Amino acid sequence: MSAPRVALDFVSRRRPLTLTGGVLLALNRRSQRDPAQELRAAALSEEAGRVAEELSIPWTSLLAELEGASRDSAEQIALLSVEPDRVKHHVRITGESRDLPRVLAYVQRLRTSARLRYPMLESHDVKTDDPQHPVRFAMTAEWRELP
Repeated sequence: MSAPRVALDFVSRRRPLTLTGGVLLALNRRSQRDPAQELRAAALSEEAGRVAEELSIPWTSLLAELEGASRDSAEQIALLSVEPDRVKHHVRITGESRDLPRVLAYVQRLRTSARLRYPMLESHDVKTDDPQHPVRFAMTAEWRELP
């Protein structure tokens, strides 16, 4: 006894997709979401928002103002860090100078700035482990956006 003959037709046309079939296919794809992919997309979106916020800080004018204050009074201030807080519009500045009067002159010069308001010396410390005994200082100021 022989097996029944199988007829395969590789050339025939497929039936066109009906409206009902298309709707069911779309609903099926929506129900098969990948939670891990959604978490990754949410994390990327959140990171993009943070980067956009950081880029909204007027870095060029803030740094130019700080550099100009150092250059104008020839105070030889070395800035170690500049940390802006975009939400509060504050900037924290850490630096070093040869002595305290130079630091105070630097803070005084920043009080004339159009970009920075209320610069205040928060702390200072003489580095006794360095032979030149520089003064490390920390200060804060409020920055404002100019038109």
